[in-house]
Amino acid sequence: MPPDDTAARREDFRTLVCVRVDSTSYQEVTRHVMSWASAGMSRYVCAANVHMVMEAYDSERFRRVVNDADIVTPDGMPLVWSLRLLGCREQHRVYGPALMLRVCEAAEESGTPIGLYGGTQESLAGVRSLFSRRFPGLSVVYGFSPPFRPLDEGERQAIRADIRSSGARILFVGLGCPKQEIWMSEERGHLPVVMIGVGAAFDFHSGLVRQAPGWVQGLGMEWFFRLLMEPRRLLWRYAVHNPRFIALMSAQIIRGVTGERDPS
Repeated sequence: MPPDDTAARREDFRTLVCVRVDSTSYQEVTRHVMSWASAGMSRYVCAANVHMVMEAYDSERFRRVVNDADIVTPDGMPLVWSLRLLGCREQHRVYGPALMLRVCEAAEESGTPIGLYGGTQESLAGVRSLFSRRFPGLSVVYGFSPPFRPLDEGERQAIRADIRSSGARILFVGLGCPKQEIWMSEERGHLPVVMIGVGAAFDFHSGLVRQAPGWVQGLGMEWFFRLLMEPRRLLWRYAVHNPRFIALMSAQIIRGVTGERDPS
């Protein structure tokens, strides 16, 4: 990990099962992102939920990818509750789709150009439409929906060249977990941008997928709402990951393991 203010930030975190999750806030993450973007640094931010933690538990490679991120936010309420139980009493959720809007607001105010990578052509068009209404001064200089298949080296180099020439300093990445985190990890050092993995945010903000009401999110039941919306795609994920996370996290809390040591 590159040396800078990241070192100080990493002092306040907990390891949940096997993933380092930072005790942070929208304001703090946005401040780091804007500072790094202003300096043209190459960084990436993960928004962690139960799915990400369990993917990391099952894959040593992916565990390294997440734990090497510059910031890992508590995106899901089960992670927020776990942080509170492990001593971060005032922790609140730092939710990827909401963080995206906070960063866009700051980028509009500072004149920082942003880009979009992922989703579909339809979702990208929807996000651009929302931004033109909500952030009329925001400079969206790049947007690309990559194919679902793996990219060859020539395509990767072309995408890097396009992102660099666009002038974007913040890049929102919506490829889904674990693909987006792996992509950001591989591109750190190659792109002078701050990459933020935002998962389904493109679909939510474009209106293609209905987002859970705030009160449902607050109860930690967003997963159930999303399951009702997309049962065929999400049933296996939730049926396998959620019970295992509860069991592993409960055992950690019972043992009194605070997770204050860096898992990387």
